[in-house]
Amino acid sequence: MRVPISHSLGKEEVRRRLQSHSHEIAQYIPGGMADVTTSWPSEDRMDLAVRAMGQGVDGCVIIEDDQVVFEVNLPPALSFVEPMVASAIRKQGQKLIAPK
Repeated sequence: MRVPISHSLGKEEVRRRLQSHSHEIAQYIPGGMADVTTSWPSEDRMDLAVRAMGQGVDGCVIIEDDQVVFEVNLPPALSFVEPMVASAIRKQGQKLIAPK
């Protein structure tokens, strides 16, 4: 699943904001019991590993010139929640790159 979010901040500013707020991602996952691990394999890509309620979801955030693309690999057992996950990513993704 790909969820693009437009921005006009420039890559460097988006990168800075994601790096400084990535520790907040677990707060955006319902249930409050998520474990989120992030890594930066390149300057324009943040990989995510989310573990919650016995399930694991991997994905990444790709920083482009005019958008941030969240790519999430939902397991088949969770495919029915894709619309809800996409909506949450749009809403919470905006918060991650918003000024604090």
